[in-house]
Amino acid sequence: MKVALAQVSPRLGDVKANVELHLDVLEKARRGKADLVVFPELGLTGYTLKDLVEEVALDPDSDPLFRKITARTRGLAAVVGFVEERPSEKGLFYNSAAFIADGRLLHVHRKVYLPTNGMFEEAKFFAQGRDFRTFETPVGRVGLLICRDFLHYGASYVHYSSGADMIICISAAPGRGVGGGDAFETSRMWELMGEAMSYFSTAFVLYANRVGIEDGVTFAGGSFVFAPGGRLAGRAAYLDPELLVRQVDLAAVREARKKWLFKRDEKPEVILRSLERAVRAAED
Repeated sequence: MKVALAQVSPRLGDVKANVELHLDVLEKARRGKADLVVFPELGLTGYTLKDLVEEVALDPDSDPLFRKITARTRGLAAVVGFVEERPSEKGLFYNSAAFIADGRLLHVHRKVYLPTNGMFEEAKFFAQGRDFRTFETPVGRVGLLICRDFLHYGASYVHYSSGADMIICISAAPGRGVGGGDAFETSRMWELMGEAMSYFSTAFVLYANRVGIEDGVTFAGGSFVFAPGGRLAGRAAYLDPELLVRQVDLAAVREARKKWLFKRDEKPEVILRSLERAVRAAED
């Protein structure tokens, strides 16, 4: 199958314009016979929202703009980043990622790790997600992460333990530091995590980052696909918009797990007991 990473530059606070951008990308991906399109973190809103958060929040089940995107996924799947407010939790806003397939909303992940240090202020405006779950899709078993979630390797471990074929991270990561060549130091950090996670989870790792400038922040791009075993299957340009399309064969997951027996020999129940003990000790 083909996956497409949509490295776009959304307009800050303009949901209507960003929906049109998403619809345009979906149509281009459809013409390219893509099966899955992955958009970046908060692609429907822009990232540096601050007090705009509540103004751009929506319920993916009922919002007419969001439903335009859902309807456009007939015959393909998409991951979309947005600000979520559910009717059952009025006044709580989440940095969320929706997995949509064939005109249906299959799953919503709410960002768990909200960076609030330096230039980041997420926990001032967003409520914290509470779990990580894998789920079945037309393109295999998937686990979703949002930006900083990916840098806490326990999150990927949960998806790996739950049998994910594909770990998908959507991101709005700025470029900081000089990493050599045309790469930022922070870009290399994301790539190292992608390589390590794909190697030891024997799963595909898809990372879709955004580009553009908001409020003096430059977003790095550099979206990538790692195949099981740590092999880089494709990387988008840094800084520039791009639709990165790559062929993905889920048979590679089986082959990797036959070769590297991490999954066969894994003991998540041991890890769980050990973590419970560590948490109890910290509380004593």
